[in-house]
Parts: sequence; structure tokens; C-alpha cells
Amino acid sequence: MGEAASMEALMKALKGITLSDIAISLLGLFIFSSIKNKMTSRGIMMWPVLGCLPTVLCHMHEVYEYVTSAVIEAGGTFPYRGIWMGGAFGLVTVDPANIEYMLKTNFKNYPKGKYYRERFSELLGDGIFNADDEVWRDQRRAASAEMHSARFVEYSAKTIEELTHNKLIKLAEKLSMDGRSVDLQDVFLRFTFDNICMAAFGVDPGCLAVDLPDVPFARAFEHATEHSLFRFTVPPFVWKAMRYFQVGSEKQLKETVKEVHEFAEKTVLTRRTESKKLDGLSHLSDLLSVLMEAHNPLYSDKFLKDFCISFILAGRDTSSVALAWFFWLLDKNPTVETRILDEIHSVLKQRDSLNLGQMGTNYNIVFTPNELKKMEYLQAALSESLRLYPSVPLDFKEALADDVFPDGNRIKKGARIMYSIYSMGRMESIWGKDCGEFKPERWMKEGKFVSESQFKYAVFNAGPRLCLGKKFAYNQMKMVTASLLLRYSVCVDRDHPVMPKLTTTLYMKNGLRVRFKPRSSFAQLLAAP
Repeated sequence: MGEAASMEALMKALKGITLSDIAISLLGLFIFSSIKNKMTSRGIMMWPVLGCLPTVLCHMHEVYEYVTSAVIEAGGTFPYRGIWMGGAFGLVTVDPANIEYMLKTNFKNYPKGKYYRERFSELLGDGIFNADDEVWRDQRRAASAEMHSARFVEYSAKTIEELTHNKLIKLAEKLSMDGRSVDLQDVFLRFTFDNICMAAFGVDPGCLAVDLPDVPFARAFEHATEHSLFRFTVPPFVWKAMRYFQVGSEKQLKETVKEVHEFAEKTVLTRRTESKKLDGLSHLSDLLSVLMEAHNPLYSDKFLKDFCISFILAGRDTSSVALAWFFWLLDKNPTVETRILDEIHSVLKQRDSLNLGQMGTNYNIVFTPNELKKMEYLQAALSESLRLYPSVPLDFKEALADDVFPDGNRIKKGARIMYSIYSMGRMESIWGKDCGEFKPERWMKEGKFVSESQFKYAVFNAGPRLCLGKKFAYNQMKMVTASLLLRYSVCVDRDHPVMPKLTTTLYMKNGLRVRFKPRSSFAQLLAAP
């Protein structure tokens, strides 16, 4: 009788439960599970089934700062996982010891991995930027030998000089005379694209003409890069389905990649034909010509095409974005700008006389490589800007086998280890209590620039994959900044909003609107006896 009565009571209670009640109960369990998980784990909140996705989406507008807070709270490293059945899991770390272990000590166990390569496969093919194992080693050897040859080094320095003085300074003069503001990030993207195309292919696309024209190849390359990056923001089944049905960004990716590859293939073919007609390319010094002149059997036309496209991708976005953040920081820190100007003037005063060239105009004051080398505080300021705003804010590797990091964290095969370069620049444990300040002096010792460990300053990557273009990038940035700052104050529009954009390169979301104002100090320098 008692059991029957209890069962009857239970059935009456169940009849009163609605779908709404069930939903509320499930939601309560969901939230409780999430809170419990947050209380018992390090780093960002992990949700049942959805992993870290809801957390990331809630902080999308400030994701770099959020990851920084999470990694500080976690003590340098925390685990994460993605959507259930999605296969994404691993660690986020900023520990220099972990990074050195991954990028150098056990380098073979941490390649870019399939996840990364397949997202850039259409655009970059087997280019050095997208390669692993022997394919990468072959290209690394080629790049190291040819990029550091006296022939290419001299040529690349010349391209920076000519582009700066024949185009960039003239554009700044026109904008100054017109009193117009301009998106400086866009200007620098045009500059670096022209520069890297000249260095890689020996071809000037003409993006930096004074009328800032639309250039089909540049536009196609930019769109192909953006569509490739889109694949990192959605689950694989989304973009792969879009690719299969050729819709949306995947359809556009196919079209823009075709245009980029046709340009590159045509350039390689033209250079091959020219080489045969002239019995060599010793009169040319761009990277494509230098590689062809090496007569290496590995350098097929496809190899050269993929290599040069990777070279353009690596050199276009990184320097341009770095320069935009640098000029924004200078606008906020006038004392640093004053000290840079003092150094520039000091270097110029060391000349026996001021050579204004045949035209007799200020455009012919060109800094020599040796003069740029003397600008050590400028290099410190550029390095400090990159510390706070690294061009590549986040990078990752994929573990080939189970492993253990120096800090004791266990790594499972297939894990993706993310290291937040943006966060590293804001860690007191790495840079001290003033880590949030723009302070170039931290790089100076007894008046000289002193570099830091590449594993605490991974801006140019580190270990065997350390950026081969690091010296080229510094020379480029120093020539641009010294030449512009000598002549103009670069003033950011007061009401212009500045914030990072969520991409694999740290773009400014709204660009950087500036005006160029001529410096009276430059006129005084010219008038000096």
C-alpha cells in the first residue's frame, strides 16, 4: 500500500512538470557544471560540450587582453579544449622555458602541423611559411644562403631607400600640402607590399603612387590572405563544406588565389625566358633571380612560385602593422619622439657636410646603412613597440607525440600549443612591474642597444624558425621612421578609435588616421652652415 501511494504521488508530481521546468533545470546544471569547472581549473572557463568557444565569443572584442588576464591568473600556462568532437585541445603558455623547449630543444616534436598547413594550402602551397620537415629544411637552406648573399642584401637595401624617398616622402609632402588626413596603416601596407614584391620578384606593383591607386594583384593578395585566415575562425566542417559547395568566402578564395598564382607563375616564366635569352640573370638581384642563378635542381618553377608568395606574405603585413603601432605610440609618448629626433640629428651632424644632391631638395637627404645602424635608441623604440604590439600576437604548434614541458605540464599527441606573444609582453614575471609601459630605455645599456632572449621576446619567432628577414625588417622600419620623423610630425586624429583587430596579424581595426605636419627643426637643419 505504501509503495502504491508513493508511486501515485510521484506520477501526479511528474504531470505538473512542463518542458520549461526541464529546460530551467538543465540550464541550472549547465551553469553549475561550468562554475564548478571554472573553480577547479586554471585559465579560461570551459563549458560542457562547447569547450572554450562561448568564453572566447563573449570576450571577442577584447580577446588578447582576456587571454593575458587568464594566463597571469593561471601562473603562465593553462589547458583548453574546443567543441566536443572538434578535436581541438592543448595548452596556452607564455613561459619562456616552455617556449624554448618547444621551439628549440624538442623542435622536431612541434611542427606547424596539418591544422595550420591545410588552412593556407591553396594560397601558399609548399612555401616556406607553410612547410614542415624536409620541404621546410630545403627552403630554409635556400633562403638562408641567398637572402644573406651580398648581392641580395645590397639590392634589398636599395629598394627600401628608393621606395622611401621616391614615393613615401613625396606622398607625405602632398598630403601635408593638402592638409588631408590619411590611413597610415593603409599607406604602410602599400609601402611594404611594393617593397617586398620588388625584393622578391623584382616587380614594383605601384601601390604607393601619390593617388593611392587600386592595384589588382595587391587587392587579390589581400583578399586571398583574409579568406585563408577566415578558416581559423570557424570549425573545419564549416569552411570545408563551403569549399565543397564553392560558396561564400571559399568561392572568393579560389578566385583570388587563382589571380595571385597567375601573377607569380607569369613572373617566374618571364624570368626563366629572360635568363635563357641573356645566358643568366647576373644583372638582376631580386630574390627570384638570385635563386634561379643558383641552378639548384630543387628549384622548380612551383618551388620558386610558392617560395616568393610566402616571402611576400611574411614581409607585407608584419612590418606595416608594426610601423602603424609604432607611430601611434610615438603620438602618445612625445618624450620618446624627442629623443629619437635628437639621435637622428646627432647622426646627421656627424657628416662632414650635408649633401643635398643634384636636385638641391630635402628629399635627397638619404640615410646610409651605417647611419641607420648608429640609431640605437630608434631600434630600442621599435623593439619596445613590437614587445607591446607584436605583429603576430598568437602562434601555435602541434605535438607529434606525448611529451612533458619544463613546467611539468603533460602534452598529449595532437595537442595544439598556443603561445601568446601579445601576453608575454605584459607579464611582470618576464619584463618587470613596468611591463605595461612603453619604455625603450629597457633595451639600452650604456648608450647601446642590447637584445633580449628570443624565447622571452618571440616577436620574430625563435629557434630554427627564427625569422630570416629580421635584419631586413629592422632596416626597413628604421629607414621609414627616420626619414619621416626628420621631416614631419605624424599627428594622430584626436577622435580616432584605436584597437586591435582579431586576425592572425595585429591590424588596427579602424586603421590609423593621421596628418603630416612639416617640422621647423628640419628647415633649421637645412639652413645650418
